[in-house]
Amino acid sequence: MPIKKLLLAKPRGFCAGVERAIDVVDGALRLYGSPVYVRKEIVHNKYVIRSLAAKGAIFVDELDEIPDGAVTIFSAHGVSPAVRAMAVAKGLKVIDATCPLVTKVHMEALRYASEGRSIILVGHAGHDEVIGTMGEVPGRIQLVGSAQEAENVQVPAGEEVAVTTQTTLGVDDASQIIDVLRRRFPKLITPPADDICYATQNRQTAVKLLAREADLILVLGSGNSSNSRRLREVAEDGGAKAYLIDDAQEIDPAWIEGVECVAITAGASAPEVLVQEVVEYFRKLGVEHIEEVMAIDEKVTFLLPLELSREMNARGLT
Repeated sequence: MPIKKLLLAKPRGFCAGVERAIDVVDGALRLYGSPVYVRKEIVHNKYVIRSLAAKGAIFVDELDEIPDGAVTIFSAHGVSPAVRAMAVAKGLKVIDATCPLVTKVHMEALRYASEGRSIILVGHAGHDEVIGTMGEVPGRIQLVGSAQEAENVQVPAGEEVAVTTQTTLGVDDASQIIDVLRRRFPKLITPPADDICYATQNRQTAVKLLAREADLILVLGSGNSSNSRRLREVAEDGGAKAYLIDDAQEIDPAWIEGVECVAITAGASAPEVLVQEVVEYFRKLGVEHIEEVMAIDEKVTFLLPLELSREMNARGLT
């Protein structure tokens, strides 16, 4: 049975924070030349990392791998004050590519701590963003990653409880966890605006629409990308078969046997070129009916870090 239709999620792919982070690395390379050092992956996508490395970016796990005084970029996922202090001690020229929405979560944690509240962070252990957020107030934040953990978490008697979340969570999963916390702590304090970023929510909303019609949903994204993994889970929850792939070469022909409608989306750190390669894969199979499914029209943009934009302007590189 031939594939009759190919659907493309809209929005998909790069979010404003990812575009900004990549532009930071590109801008730094133009300003200072190679090498420019980046702590951790600037965004969680293999294609993006390979592309920037080819231009002269050097990705390291920790600052002790960077020569003193070198140009250094902090990734979009944010860092702890301890990392910032080490950068100062090494005399690094730091450009901070932390996503503004992640910075918002850091500021919430600091505010809650200053108010003497018990803080619960909903997120995934070991994720770069979570490590940075918890490092803002060491020993003051408890991490909760599931509804069961939310049932079991304990706070000191009499303390007010505040919650904040990793920006790239599954919207439905996060809501379930926060519902448990709100039941257990009726006076639970939440941020004035949802911490899960607009792009994460919008891409999940688009996938839910796709799952109503598609038999198979392919999610472009790397395995260490939290928001990409959530998209696959949302697709499966909607009743579709779903696979997370880095590129078209990872498509298994067995996946599309007996499939009439295929849909494609991409995590917030996956570039559009990868989507188009998958589209071309299906065109070569004879698929002619290709359409975009609009969920939300995104128009969010973020400015470059001020110190970088000023220097680029001064050198006429904008």
